[in-house]
Amino acid sequence: MTTRVIQWSSGNVGKAIIRSIARRQEIELVGLYVYSQEKSGTDAGEIAGIAPLGILATDSVEDLLAIDADIVIHTPLPSLVYGDDPDADVATICQLLASGKDVITTVGYMYPKVYGAELVARFEDACNAGNSSFHSTGLNPGWLGDVMPLTMSSLSSRIDQVYVREITNFEFYPSPEVMFGMMGFGKTDAEFAQTIERYEHWLTNLFRENIQMIADGLGVELDTITDSRELAYADNDLQPAAGTVREGTIAGQHWEWAGISNGKKVIVHETVWRMHRSVAPDWPDGDHSVTIEGKPRMHITFDPVWIDDGLLATGMHALNAVPYVLAAGAGIKTLLDLPWIMGRMDNS
Repeated sequence: MTTRVIQWSSGNVGKAIIRSIARRQEIELVGLYVYSQEKSGTDAGEIAGIAPLGILATDSVEDLLAIDADIVIHTPLPSLVYGDDPDADVATICQLLASGKDVITTVGYMYPKVYGAELVARFEDACNAGNSSFHSTGLNPGWLGDVMPLTMSSLSSRIDQVYVREITNFEFYPSPEVMFGMMGFGKTDAEFAQTIERYEHWLTNLFRENIQMIADGLGVELDTITDSRELAYADNDLQPAAGTVREGTIAGQHWEWAGISNGKKVIVHETVWRMHRSVAPDWPDGDHSVTIEGKPRMHITFDPVWIDDGLLATGMHALNAVPYVLAAGAGIKTLLDLPWIMGRMDNS
């Protein structure tokens, strides 16, 4: 039986999903939502850079809701940091769920309990109304900093600390919307201060979800989750793929989130983000890594080019979750609730 999928948005991640769906026999694209009136009425295949698929994009939510579909893959830029209405994504997700469509998103809400009982109730009420399921995923959070350490933990006799370090050079990341519009690179301190409250709230909660899900998965009670950040600035004009970072503007961000139990950092997620390899040479360098201190001690280091297309990987973690979410039953389904998500090998 073919699964009928609606793709919500046609950015880099959305286009990657459309191209992948077109190659799969078990999944059929039946709708595409776009934010641009110029794209509305255009064939989804043309938007994704492939042959026409016979599915015309629409910017009408009402038209999209009327489509008979099993699931919506929701991959817009998060409205919490990028839009005028920070509640827009939650409202959209709940509307889709209540219409009877399962939803997989990449905008956050991977572990909704972090946001409190009110948000959990909104998602659950929408799932109950539509007999639908909700799942959120990604690359990190959504795989590197949670799926990997939880998978490694199955080899542990004793766990003292989980430490995840992400070191990313965004020099070749081609999305100005994410780098400048969402993450605040290329801004002066004054410009950053105007947007930091919303961005920091979104980012901190995103990694609080990550920390809390690991804690619950490992059965540890946290006292609190702390966060800290440090900024670095461009010594000269930089030319990463996303666009120019002017001298003196923000070119690096160093964050740490830590789950504290009995006064100790038991789960730590550190991110070191640079817009160019030359930024902040005194900060930690090297590769992504996951370390579990305990018995046995485990450490996995990822090659500097461990993944050559993070946008594609993000979309595929959502797309490959489709059959598992459909089979999971109604309600919020986190990574702790689903089986091991796997891709499919093409033998053709």
